[in-house]
Amino acid sequence: MHGRHGPGGHGRHHAGEREYVVALAGNANVGKSATFNQLTGIEQETGNWPGKTVERAEGILQYRGHRLRIIDLPGIYSISALSTEEQISREFIAHDHPDLVVNIVDASALERNLFFTLQLTELESPMILAVNQMDLASQKGITVDTKKLSSLLGIPVVPLIAIQGKGITDLSDVIIRAVRDRPKPHRIEYGREVEERIRRITECVPPGFNGYPARWTAIKLLEGDTETTWAARTRAPEAAALAAASAAELEKMHGESAGTILSGERYHTAERMVEEVVSIHPSEGSEYSLTDRIDRVALHPVLGYLLLILTIGGLLVWTFIIGAAISEIMLDGLSRIAPVEPLIDGADSDIIFNGAWTGFVAALTLIIPYVIPFYLFLALIEDSGFLTRFSLMLDRGMHKMGLHGKAIIPLVLGFGCTVPACLSCRIIESPKQKLLAAFLVTLIPCSARTIVILGVVAAFVNIWWALALYLFDFVLIVILGRIAFRVVPGESVGMIMEIPDYHVPHLPSVATQTWQRTKSLFWIVLPSYIVGSIVITALYALGYLEPVNAALAPITVVLLGLPITTGIVFVFGIIRKEMTLLALAALTGTTVFSTIMTPVQLIVFALVTMLYVPCVSTIAALAHEFGWKNALIITALEAVLAIACGAVVFRLLSLVM
Repeated sequence: MHGRHGPGGHGRHHAGEREYVVALAGNANVGKSATFNQLTGIEQETGNWPGKTVERAEGILQYRGHRLRIIDLPGIYSISALSTEEQISREFIAHDHPDLVVNIVDASALERNLFFTLQLTELESPMILAVNQMDLASQKGITVDTKKLSSLLGIPVVPLIAIQGKGITDLSDVIIRAVRDRPKPHRIEYGREVEERIRRITECVPPGFNGYPARWTAIKLLEGDTETTWAARTRAPEAAALAAASAAELEKMHGESAGTILSGERYHTAERMVEEVVSIHPSEGSEYSLTDRIDRVALHPVLGYLLLILTIGGLLVWTFIIGAAISEIMLDGLSRIAPVEPLIDGADSDIIFNGAWTGFVAALTLIIPYVIPFYLFLALIEDSGFLTRFSLMLDRGMHKMGLHGKAIIPLVLGFGCTVPACLSCRIIESPKQKLLAAFLVTLIPCSARTIVILGVVAAFVNIWWALALYLFDFVLIVILGRIAFRVVPGESVGMIMEIPDYHVPHLPSVATQTWQRTKSLFWIVLPSYIVGSIVITALYALGYLEPVNAALAPITVVLLGLPITTGIVFVFGIIRKEMTLLALAALTGTTVFSTIMTPVQLIVFALVTMLYVPCVSTIAALAHEFGWKNALIITALEAVLAIACGAVVFRLLSLVM
């Protein structure tokens, strides 16, 4: 075996047979997920990397009597450990020692992709190269000599069109041979000045230092890699000192940092390789490709934003009209089986059953009409290539909140449901930005909050005050985003996002991706709703919540100017926000809320419901992604925020209404 066993089961025997571990590595949008799906079929598992919020996908390939565990590493552009994804990939390859690394590259953007390939060769792991999207390269008049490329790199190279399944059999055959032969790539040498300094530093690196190859460590020290340099200062001070001196020499010679010089060396090497293996012939047809023609609209400073607005508008139409209609039909149908509302008196068994049933229905009417269609829509625009354009266009605006363009995905998803929105924050690289996005997502008015705003303010005050609440919320999100960006510790990273060519979405991949994203919700949302509903309903029925009204009166009555009954109502809202309406109706005996509250009170009630603590399933999702400490901090902050805003708004509106 090679070092310690990885979490993927490296070195395990399964039913008497050896199980090999194969890692798929590559840039984003090179067809890595399509290759993974083709290799593993339906035998896939998803979860998180140990101690991380980054999604982990692995599957089993049974082929020619061999069992292979395929690990899909995060799509990254380098392994400098600046982001969590880069750190995961680097540690898994170097420390967990997979039997083989399959580096997947885009044939139509080979030079850019080989930059990452060269970094992988520095790790000296057994590897092969899969040159994917050969069809797109052909359409652009690009021909890749895979045999010549194999000779240059010293490893097997396989041409591939993963989305069509072409080349998958050849790839599987090469993988089977490679896990036994363990092909190591050639040492790729850089310019004489750089190579001489790498050699000297390598000689000073203790054997097995930090679990990485000596040459890799020398390069990282020369680049000024923070993690490697910090470790070397205490355990290899001679190497650290020599690296610092060598970096200073290079910087003096070239007027640039050593890290920039090494990046330039890699790009220059990749360029030389591409000159030898790539032939470009003018493609037939129009001077501009389909991608170029579509991008004239999609990336246009005016038409592009119009297309983005139409796309998000269509999504919101689904959320507020079609999804809401389906949810209502489902709710009506399920209500005929048993009542879906808080049961506040009766036998204990009836109360517990009603609590469980209410939670079950709440989860079902959330996931089916809102979450599944949203993830399906998201997968379609992601697979087609539009999503990266939208993220790129919104990048500058998102910077005002300390985020980048990718954050638009969880923020828009929050209009449907906050739970999947929190989970989708994992697409953001920086842990700081990931937590910041999750905090802001919990303030987005989801469909449940919208029901409260429309059912209380629009129905009994007017639609303009309902819209004013939305506007207030959006302004608040921008302000809090700017504040949180300065307060939350950690480093923010810029957006590096490959712009892929457009293509027709591959429906099997879209369906698989939708299901993989949705199924985790059943394990978070369903139990949270059921347990939360049982606990809160039972506590009330047993009389334990009666003192809540009195305990919360200084807040609800004195600060917020609301009726004393709203104390318990807000507790029920923790299950799901629209439960505040059901509980208010059950406790007051009326659905005409204008008879029990003034217009000012109705606005304040809706405002507080919109801002105060997230629902129980959102809290569970936050804890799942960021730990209970962060989940409870966000919950407490939003409770304070809701009370402060409610108190100020009540006093201001009381003067004018």
